[in-house]
Amino acid sequence: MKNKLKELRSERQWSQVDLASRLNVSRQTINAIENGRYDPSLPLAFQIARTFQLPIEAIFDDELSLGE
Repeated sequence: MKNKLKELRSERQWSQVDLASRLNVSRQTINAIENGRYDPSLPLAFQIARTFQLPIEAIFDDELSLGE
């Protein structure tokens, strides 16, 4: 799943450790999500969206959009 997590994190000048701490997950989890190696659970995706104060769709792209 494509996402804008790294871009959003960088805009706020947060390290992976900073974001991981805010979400109560490991830095490795943040790295894996950013690199598309791990899709977050729905509760974690909602938590990420709340942390950035954005809708989930503004952060994650399921790559299954119709008509493209």
